This record gives sequence, structure tokens and C-alpha cells, in this order.
Amino acid sequence: MTGGPEPDRATALAIVATTPEVLAHPDLDEGMLAPWERRRLTGIRLPSRRDDVLAARLLVRLCVARVTGLPPDTPVLAQLCPGCGGQGHGRPYLRGRPGTGVSLSHADGLVAAAAGPGAIGIDVEPSTRRPGPVHVLRRLLPEADLAEAAAAPDSGPALLRLWVRAEARLKAGSTDQDDGGEMRLLDWTDRPRAAVAAVACTTRITIASA
Repeated sequence: MTGGPEPDRATALAIVATTPEVLAHPDLDEGMLAPWERRRLTGIRLPSRRDDVLAARLLVRLCVARVTGLPPDTPVLAQLCPGCGGQGHGRPYLRGRPGTGVSLSHADGLVAAAAGPGAIGIDVEPSTRRPGPVHVLRRLLPEADLAEAAAAPDSGPALLRLWVRAEARLKAGSTDQDDGGEMRLLDWTDRPRAAVAAVACTTRITIASA
């Protein structure tokens, strides 16, 4: 992590990887997690899910390191629930860096993380996943977009892309499709990892590898 170019603090960074890729990364280690994060891991009984959660929390540290120039083991990651005000769950944030947003996601052996100036949200899903049922999608997706995707001969991929875009916006704190152009939204397919991802933020976005 040292000796590289200066981080571009005006650009958000998003990374998608598989869980094994992150767990094998030479700059990342479970010991970087805070005690409250390790306690949460001990409560996850399914080993594959535990690995996904661990990998997502490590990957977001890598994003933070690349965006801020901080070492990836800097203990700044925290979570705050906007509903109850409790710590240790809810939306992630960086202590002492209110201007830098962070987000993470994991799903069935895939992980994604993002960091950058301002609000940011990221979501990842396996490209074979099919969201639904429709009555649930109607609560989250614009009716016109949902109808257009559902009318396609193979509606699954289009619905999945709408889903990850909506999740990314939600994690960035935006639920309104018309936000005055302030929120940038980028989605893409990572074919080698069979993943579909989306990131929402208020600045430029760079997609990188772990």
C-alpha cells in the first residue's frame, strides 16, 4: 500500500471482488477488524456467510486506504443506526472524517465496497439472481421502469439491474429518482465474477480491482 500514486480525493472508488480474492489479499487481515466487528462475526453460524461479511469489511478498508491514503488497518470504520441511534449497526461511516462516505455489500461469495467524498452507496448481486416478487419490487422501483423491464422477453437481468441500482441509491441516502442530477449512478456487469453491481454517489466514480 505504500509507494503508489497520491490518492485522488475528488473521485469515489468502487471495487467488486469474490470473497476468496479478498481473504487472500496480502494487505488485508481479520485482525484489522474492531472488537465489535469480531463479536458480530462470532454470531454468524454459516461459515460462507461469515466469510462474506468478513471480506466486505476488509474490502471497504482497502477502498478507504486508496481514497484517503490512510493505512488499511486504521481503526476508523463505525456504524450508526439512523432509526434507533445505536452504534454497531446501520449505515457505515468513518470516525473523524465526516466528508468521506463508505458503503459495503455482500451476496453469496461476492463482495463490493466503495469510498469517496460525500454520500455513497454500493450493491452487488450474483448475475443469476432474480429479484421478486413483483409486489415487493413495486415498493422500491418506479412503476414505469418496472413495467418496461417486466415486458422484456427475459425480464430477469433487467429487473436485477433495477434492483441493484435502487439498493445503491438507498444506501447513499437517496430514494428519489429525481434528485436534481446531484446523485451519479453507475451500474455494470462483472462477467469474470458473474456479478451485477451499482454504485451511487455525488462525484466521479472509478471502478478498480482489489
